[in-house]
Amino acid sequence: MKVSILVPVYNERTLARGCLEAVIAARLPEQMDRELVVVDDCSTDGTSAILDQIASEQSCIRLIKHKVNQGKGAAVRTAIQNATGDFCLIQDADLEYDPSDYPRLLQPLLDGRADAVFGSRYLSGGQMRVLPFWHSLMNKTLTGFSNMFCNLDLTDMETCYKAFRTDLLKSIPIRSDRFGIEPELTMKCAKRRLRIYEVPISYHGRTYEEGKKIGWKDGLKALGAILYFYFVDDLYVAPYGRAFLNNLTGTPQYVSWTAGLLRRHMGVEILEIGAGIGTMAGNLIGRRLRYVACEKDPLYLHSLKNRFLRTPHVEVRHLDPAEPEDFRDLHENFDTILCLNVLEYVDQPEAVIGFAAGALKPDGRLLLLVPQGPGLFGSLDQTLGHKRRFALSNLKEILDRNGFQLDRVYQVNKVSRPVWFFSSRFLHTRKLSKLTLKLFDKTAWLWRRLDLILPWKGLSLIVVARKRA
Repeated sequence: MKVSILVPVYNERTLARGCLEAVIAARLPEQMDRELVVVDDCSTDGTSAILDQIASEQSCIRLIKHKVNQGKGAAVRTAIQNATGDFCLIQDADLEYDPSDYPRLLQPLLDGRADAVFGSRYLSGGQMRVLPFWHSLMNKTLTGFSNMFCNLDLTDMETCYKAFRTDLLKSIPIRSDRFGIEPELTMKCAKRRLRIYEVPISYHGRTYEEGKKIGWKDGLKALGAILYFYFVDDLYVAPYGRAFLNNLTGTPQYVSWTAGLLRRHMGVEILEIGAGIGTMAGNLIGRRLRYVACEKDPLYLHSLKNRFLRTPHVEVRHLDPAEPEDFRDLHENFDTILCLNVLEYVDQPEAVIGFAAGALKPDGRLLLLVPQGPGLFGSLDQTLGHKRRFALSNLKEILDRNGFQLDRVYQVNKVSRPVWFFSSRFLHTRKLSKLTLKLFDKTAWLWRRLDLILPWKGLSLIVVARKRA
């Protein structure tokens, strides 16, 4: 096992050497190696020469330099991109935080209980220098404000000491260049339902006379960051494809609309193929005897396990819809299979339907949600990673060949069809606006009623098919 210690540095010539030596000497859990990913954020006070010397002396240090000063958030972002350890831990170069706390921070990660660990300056158990009242009040106020929007109960959101599983941290996009990185990471961990632990740490804070850089303006910017990342769902490094579709947590009314159509055709033993982060499953698991949420993406699997950790009738398992071996032990196990926004991404949709047929009991139901209209295929589909859009006649033929008879068809979201066609085929739009999605969701109550009277087909298609006995 290896931990990557991420060290952003800017103008710390009096402390840089002492800090890095303390980090290198700090005790780690048994059989754990370390690497120091040090990012010099264009220091101008002689720090760069000191870092060059230390890096030449210590093989565990990887030194990266910014050509222009960008801020702590940008330096941490660079360090994350270059980290190779199993875990990542952020360490400021000013020795306010004590590297002797590393074992305490890493233990919940090693035990498998946590995905992220925050070191709290306000939990009892560590030494803490008494700081000016207004500085402490600002920290606690920001933490309280963050907790209100994150629905967490942290005691110290602004702490530097944050440790993560590296695979999860690398999948989180960091947009803040300065000190807004702390509320941004906290908000995104909360939205992705990561398991967060807090542990007490020691804190030896500096005064402004001693070189402290953060000020009241950064506090105001942190408030703005909390609000911004509360409203903006920017949770995965890849903003489009399935990652974007799974961010439909920001459109709860549309999800509820779709779930309502599906729910009336569901039985009690459910298999969902391509469950993503559980957005639809969260609306459908009620009163089911068994709900198996399947994914092939390791990040989504992790999210599903966290989300349904204490939901005993929900099982999370790895399943690649294009891999027949993954279906082998599921033969005739379910009375309902959901395949929502999956077939447009796979190379052979008919093969997936055939595998699903094998997992269904006789007379069981297959519920499909697919994008409709091959003639609508354009720039938006390409951005989202779609390989095709479907015609109902084509789906009927595929279902018939695999032993299904069509029970019910729903034309969904008719109002968006002309907009999609014009944006994708004529304007060649390549980005779905989050504001547009929000406005669409707030007016979903109107669009679902218009679906009953508009004469053209829907942008999406829900098909309910029954497996022939």
